[in-house]
Amino acid sequence: MNLKFYACSAMLLLTLASCKKENPASGGITTKEDSVKTLVVDSVKISDSVRLSPKLSLGYENTMLVFPSLKSKSVLDSIYFQYPELTDFSKTGVEKFLQNEKKNFFDNTRKDNEEWMAEDGSSVDGKWYENASMKVVSNKNGFLHIRYSGASYMGGAHDNYYFSERVFDLQNNRRLLLSDITTMPAEELSVLLRKNIDKNPGNASDDKGRIASSDMLLVDKIPATGNFYFDGQNLYFHYSPYEITAFAAGDIIIPVSWETLKSTLKPEFRKRMHLQ
Repeated sequence: MNLKFYACSAMLLLTLASCKKENPASGGITTKEDSVKTLVVDSVKISDSVRLSPKLSLGYENTMLVFPSLKSKSVLDSIYFQYPELTDFSKTGVEKFLQNEKKNFFDNTRKDNEEWMAEDGSSVDGKWYENASMKVVSNKNGFLHIRYSGASYMGGAHDNYYFSERVFDLQNNRRLLLSDITTMPAEELSVLLRKNIDKNPGNASDDKGRIASSDMLLVDKIPATGNFYFDGQNLYFHYSPYEITAFAAGDIIIPVSWETLKSTLKPEFRKRMHLQ
């Protein structure tokens, strides 16, 4: 073989190696959109319980997501907004943090109820608990939707629970705000929310059947909360118990169609969501 053959072979190998790093779908260039689509998601779950008295136990459970491929500190700080003390976002860091949270919860609950338990707590039978979790609902068009939920019971008539929705713009490395979606004034949006509150079936019922959520309202005007998310059809606003209705109504999700918001949608958002 001659030197010309070796030179050609070397050039071919270099070309093949460089092609492996390129994305044909984007014309051979790796883009920010490609990295968004390859989002890596892991999780850490901590679950434990202790005995407060012979008849009463205390449980703790927390499932937290981990995002090894996300490097933006501003996005990560916003994702873990409930835990401002968390600074190490690795799986090991999150696990260490949750173990410490669990210990503090057990220690503080025991300390706060020590006197009460000594007096009559031994007669209480059952389980107190605190649970929390994170879940990726969707990751489309560069928008990451995470749902946070939690529940707790520390005595009383019933437990309490909550939901929090957050959407992150991974192309621009920040949390998405309602103002990034629509220019509709808050007052007009409030009117739409009041009009649409019964579009989803209510959670409460009696011997006559379902009770409309509008019949259990605690507010005159429904605020356009930052607790929102969306899909290809609607923008949804999520309200936890007691936020706008009585506890029996449960959590409330109110849809507002893109068609209704059409003239007020921001051009960039409309384009990324492929809305007509």
